[in-house]
Amino acid sequence: MSPTKDTQKSAKSSTAINKESKGFTDEEKAAMKERAKELKAEARASKDKEAGESAVLAAIATMEEPDRSMAEKLHAIIKASAPVLLPKTWYGMPAYAKDGKVVCFFQSAQKFNTRYATLGFSDAANIDEGAFWPVAYGLTKLTATEEARISELVKKAVGQ
Repeated sequence: MSPTKDTQKSAKSSTAINKESKGFTDEEKAAMKERAKELKAEARASKDKEAGESAVLAAIATMEEPDRSMAEKLHAIIKASAPVLLPKTWYGMPAYAKDGKVVCFFQSAQKFNTRYATLGFSDAANIDEGAFWPVAYGLTKLTATEEARISELVKKAVGQ
């Protein structure tokens, strides 16, 4: 082997060896597995509101307090504020969709080991305010004030 080929081979090998992949966290892998299951279930079944409701309630039931109570309240608020939204799970989280697209979702603090739960809105939500607006809200508890604001946001998100 010529010295040039030998050097080239070494450079390739050492680059591959020294390259360390950070990869996905265990939580991210679990969320992706949940999403794969959900996609398979959606492909097999029609978008049945009762099945979605059951899946959301089951996801909520697995949550720890105080997230479980907040998720239950949010579920009721979202159903009352925007009955056009279909409940479903999305990456293992309670979510609410319109025309097959997730509009909003709840992520418990335990899902990714964060200090607060999150109410998030996707790009399918009509919550635009000029050129800059929030798409996620941190939640540590729900009072009447937060409940009223969430109801307004959900109504706005679906164009009511």
